[in-house]
Amino acid sequence: MRRFCPSLFRVSRRARVTVLAASALFLHRGSAAAEPGFVPLFNGHDLSQWEGDPALWSVQDGVIVGQRVKAERADKGNTFLIWKGGAVRNFELRASIRLLSENSTGWANSGIQYRSRVVDPARWVVRGYQADMDTSGKYVGQIYEEGYRGFLALPGQSVRITDGGAKPHLELVGATADPAAIRASVHLRGWNEYVVIAEGHHLRQYFNGIFSAEAVDLDAPHAADAGVLALQLHAGLPMRVEFKDLRLKTLP
Repeated sequence: MRRFCPSLFRVSRRARVTVLAASALFLHRGSAAAEPGFVPLFNGHDLSQWEGDPALWSVQDGVIVGQRVKAERADKGNTFLIWKGGAVRNFELRASIRLLSENSTGWANSGIQYRSRVVDPARWVVRGYQADMDTSGKYVGQIYEEGYRGFLALPGQSVRITDGGAKPHLELVGATADPAAIRASVHLRGWNEYVVIAEGHHLRQYFNGIFSAEAVDLDAPHAADAGVLALQLHAGLPMRVEFKDLRLKTLP
């Protein structure tokens, strides 16, 4: 990755206005009446629209729950709950997520996979773009690529990705928001709102109304223009993640 440049993260007045406008728009979208074109991905009763490890995923009190009750080796890998609706291409996804650490470290990690590929159906393993979240706030809102290129756009970054051979070339082109503001927006043990928008090569993520990360992925050998949606339960320590209000709008 190109050397970090602090000046790129001095958020301009224009960027601050953009963040405030996005926040206002996000709040306005809270009611179902303000969401034309969106379809629910979860019926609130069962996982008939999803597939994953039944020992780890369930529906409790009307929300999707992924829960790891005992520690395991981290190298066993992450597991996912995969939406059965097939591949998505251009879309806007909205969801509420609550992440709970159930271990002494206070750590937990999860995320929403999109335009991803199922690499091991028997173990419900997917690889691809991820809207990340963790209890420390270090990775909240970033664009990560599970299993492939790793960190693409850190919290607050706007990035242009091009083919760099074995490793992608990541060009930091600007800031979407102050990373500290993204961290400060996290509702620990409470519900958080995520919005993911994918249009062609352009990926945008919003966390609790803040424009948290952006990437233009021109890395032709590796960029994905379509793929599945999935929810992550991270390997390792005991933790619990909950999802509700999952809805999707297909874009041209």
